[in-house]
Amino acid sequence: MKTKAQIFRAVALISLISFCLLTGSSNAQKFAYVDTKYILDNISAYKSAQEQLDKLSVEWQKEIEAKYAQIDKLYKAFQAEQILLTEEMKRKRQEEIVRKERDAKDLQKKRFGVGGDIHKKRQELIKPIQDKVYEVIKEIATNGNYGVIFDKAGTATMLYTDPKYDKSEMVLNKLGYKARTKPKSSETDKPKTSETDQPKTIEK
Repeated sequence: MKTKAQIFRAVALISLISFCLLTGSSNAQKFAYVDTKYILDNISAYKSAQEQLDKLSVEWQKEIEAKYAQIDKLYKAFQAEQILLTEEMKRKRQEEIVRKERDAKDLQKKRFGVGGDIHKKRQELIKPIQDKVYEVIKEIATNGNYGVIFDKAGTATMLYTDPKYDKSEMVLNKLGYKARTKPKSSETDKPKTSETDQPKTIEK
């Protein structure tokens, strides 16, 4: 079942296409689409950057898990030994556990929180590649007089796409890359109807 947000995006996309079609004749504008996921999957630098991010993510997650494991060990030891401890010793042990929990949460936020280390590293490694892709798309749009270029990999549902309007290969060529993978066959590449002649929802 579609969410309200998905329905809204689909309606917005259809409205935008309709607008392009209505205004296209007077402004001599056209529209096309690209699949940025397909494009990025065929850029070796992007794959390398993604592998670096994945490796860092795993390392940092293990670092955080180790801290929580230590906290769990301290807590269990405190539970087992507290009957033998003085009030002052109990207080110090509890404060140590609370402090380590706070440190672990702070580290988790630093690594994976909004604007954290993983986000900064992604900006450092991925954004320059994405910027180059978008610059080429902009160049294609300008030179080809395209009023709008949609992203097939985006969140808006594209109910039907004709491969002849797909400029993904052109983007790769201009970036100096040759496709290593072929676009996956998708139901969005040709119209299909159900037994009741209603359009099927394409799952992304």
